[in-house]
Amino acid sequence: MAASRSVVFGGVPALRAVSAAVWRRACGIGAPAARLYVTQTPGNRIQFKLDEKTAHSSLDLFKKETGVIYRVIGVDPTKVPQNPERFRDWAVVLGDSAVTGGRHYWEVTVRKSQEFRIGVADCGMPREDCIGSSSCSWVFGFMHGDWYSMTGNEVVPISWVGKPERVGLLLDYEGQKLGLVDLDKPAIVHSIAAEFKSPACPAFALWDGELVTHSGLEVPEKL
Repeated sequence: MAASRSVVFGGVPALRAVSAAVWRRACGIGAPAARLYVTQTPGNRIQFKLDEKTAHSSLDLFKKETGVIYRVIGVDPTKVPQNPERFRDWAVVLGDSAVTGGRHYWEVTVRKSQEFRIGVADCGMPREDCIGSSSCSWVFGFMHGDWYSMTGNEVVPISWVGKPERVGLLLDYEGQKLGLVDLDKPAIVHSIAAEFKSPACPAFALWDGELVTHSGLEVPEKL
């Protein structure tokens, strides 16, 4: 069922962040892109946009492909290119850069959304799965006023009252963890233990409203 809602909640120097298209090709899930290149990321600072080729037909990208909005009546799935990278059953979109090492930080602005997930996923995760439901994705989710973490379809509630308009995510690749950051402190309010075995990229799922991503940021000093 297209864009179905889930019924459950859920200092080592940086090596590099690379174009996710390269890794999707290596994973054998997509045809070679017209232009393939490796992007070296300075320090621990990942820079990414949202990858339209992965976006479910209910999602529209905007703000130079850094934002995503959910459409109740999305594009007819038969009207979008049927490339292997695209999520077919869930309202998911991935970032276009993949991380193979280091600590990387980005932020997400939330607008008019009561249900979303934000985190990271293996770039080659199955496109019939939703982020958080698969064991190769790690996310923080929000649903109707409650936060949770989720991986492998296992959900852990997070004691954080309210829905902030903007949050941060800290990915520690060698440390094998993903942190949710309260920007008012700033401080990590919850971490997910991960098991990265391949390049990981930012991942987003959305069932109403919109999200805007902010990348190319330094890791805050206190983190």
